[in-house]
Amino acid sequence: MPRGGAHFSSEELARVLSYYDIGVIHQVTPLSAGNKRAPKMVIISEQGKFFLKRRPKGKDDFYRVAFGHSVQTHLEKKSFPVTSLVTTRDENNTILQLNNHIYEFFKFAAGLRYDGSAEATIDAGRKLAKFHRHLADFACQWKPLKGSFHDSTTVRRHLKTVGADKMAGPDKKLQATAEAIIILYNGSSVHVSELGFDSWAEQVVHGDWHPGNMLFSDNKLTAVLDFDSVKIAPAVTDLANGMLQFSIVGDRPNPADWPGYLDQAKLVQFLNGYREEIKLKANELNSLLDLMIETMIAEAVLPVAATGFFGNLSGLDFLKMIRRKSEWLDKNRKKLTQAIGA
Repeated sequence: MPRGGAHFSSEELARVLSYYDIGVIHQVTPLSAGNKRAPKMVIISEQGKFFLKRRPKGKDDFYRVAFGHSVQTHLEKKSFPVTSLVTTRDENNTILQLNNHIYEFFKFAAGLRYDGSAEATIDAGRKLAKFHRHLADFACQWKPLKGSFHDSTTVRRHLKTVGADKMAGPDKKLQATAEAIIILYNGSSVHVSELGFDSWAEQVVHGDWHPGNMLFSDNKLTAVLDFDSVKIAPAVTDLANGMLQFSIVGDRPNPADWPGYLDQAKLVQFLNGYREEIKLKANELNSLLDLMIETMIAEAVLPVAATGFFGNLSGLDFLKMIRRKSEWLDKNRKKLTQAIGA
């Protein structure tokens, strides 16, 4: 594997593209973005611009991809802004399987990255609500994944792994950070459960609603790019994760330098966009801050427990940052609850 992650060989690329009717190919360019185990190419042909992706191997890949494609196709029929799937020439299938690999082919989506504006933030929340509304009663032949970051035994197990002597060794700072995060996670889990989480209706959720998976134009969301994490869970888990992803502040390379606070204005803007379309029950609204704490901890701890790092960032520095931000949410609960309820 060359530096930079997985890649397409010229023979593989030629064979894959032969399954699609896109005319004469003019240009192929690697795209370095997202998961390094999933190589991507931008293809320009006489029929337009396209995007090719080879998924990393996994035991449930076919079923997950098939379910995700069913969701995307359903949303496209509802005129929701998704990237259009391209089908194979002979079998008219959106999934191509060759040599134990799965390939996806899309029409290339144009647009700009999230600019942090209030208008774009509000529209991202608004579009998430429309996503939930379109999929409230969705069903298909493929069995989806179920579950969420709330009250997760997997999250607790990974937190214990991070704090164990085997990983932390003599580093008492890592152990202390892991122990503090467990307390925060458990406290939030108990509160959300007391609000009735287990009785809330479940539906298709996106699972990864953050700015990096979106394109905008004129401060409106014009394309949702990634459906790899779709699953079944209460819709409020998606909302809490979106509020976190659009409000988190981390504009410096080292997480040790990231501030402890979140952007309250963006947090509220995203929520208000959502509530333009869907009215929340009081208990759902009261669960959001704790669900934000839970999802922030869950997203951080799994890779750190596996590798000691979060991407190429220090696991200790990253978890200390997660602790600071979780504590800020907890300590500013009264102020944030008032802002959310306004």
